[in-house]
Amino acid sequence: MSHRYDETDHESYERPRRRTRPRTKDRPSYDDAVDARVITVDRGRFTLDVDGHRVMAMKSRPIGRKGVVVGDRVRVVGDVSGRDGSLARIVEVTERTTVLRRTADDDDPVERVIVSNADQLVVVTALADPEPRPRLIDRALVAAYDAGMAPLLCLTKADLADPEPLLRTYRSLGVPWVVTQRGDDLSEVRAALQGHTSVLVGHSGVGKSTLVNALVPDAHREVGHVNAVTGRGRHTSTSAYLLALPDHAGWIIDTPGIRSFGLAHVQPERLIEAFPDLDEMTEECPRGCTHGEGEPECELDEALAAGTADPDRVESFRRLLAAREGGQEY
Repeated sequence: MSHRYDETDHESYERPRRRTRPRTKDRPSYDDAVDARVITVDRGRFTLDVDGHRVMAMKSRPIGRKGVVVGDRVRVVGDVSGRDGSLARIVEVTERTTVLRRTADDDDPVERVIVSNADQLVVVTALADPEPRPRLIDRALVAAYDAGMAPLLCLTKADLADPEPLLRTYRSLGVPWVVTQRGDDLSEVRAALQGHTSVLVGHSGVGKSTLVNALVPDAHREVGHVNAVTGRGRHTSTSAYLLALPDHAGWIIDTPGIRSFGLAHVQPERLIEAFPDLDEMTEECPRGCTHGEGEPECELDEALAAGTADPDRVESFRRLLAAREGGQEY
């Protein structure tokens, strides 16, 4: 006999429940995890350095969508033997000391982390073939100051052009530099990299990979060439790569040649903090003052008028400030 539905039936109806595992607040302790460092990233797989040997790994589920980048110090479990076919799991990313960021362009709100835990940014620029592009140098310096990294200017191909005209532009900023040429002794460069984790950035064709191969003989980084028509280099490196310098002298990170360096994430107050002498002069500036040229009642202008500020240094700072705005045509 069929049952006729009436309005009281819903009172006794119970929705079937899914069978689920009971939730627990307990999380794995990973007491057996080992420390590692991310060497490079390729399509969701991570090459790690574990006590001097290479291990392939993937992210574990608890990390979720958190990005893991070159330079990260991580903890891993599983097979860390490094044997062919073995795969470990990254279970923790330790706190980063520095983060080098850029955006795709100056209006892009999405920051992209290039590398982490580096303390020195080496801006590699050729003096010729291709011609130096000061706007990129300025932008890289802004990114370094914002990240709390020490900048170093590395001028290559000094056998083709005099470095002095370019160096004059950066002396007032106090940026240290090294100059190299083909077949040159690199002892000065090695001394500047000693004890640091250094990120090398620059246009394609400026000699980054050549420099890396000379500093780390077994690096085998592919070397590109400059197009004779466009004056631009061809991309050879396709991803950032962390390499140990010989004799435990430090680390260097080779990065792909860049053609844009968006700085949408950089705030003026962060930039001026990298110049303590100028920052001190702006304590009485109106709220929201960017300290750029033409800002009303900016204390930098007062200091210039009083002769207490170095005009070259203020001009150089304001050039960097302007570099973070506007187009990126280098």
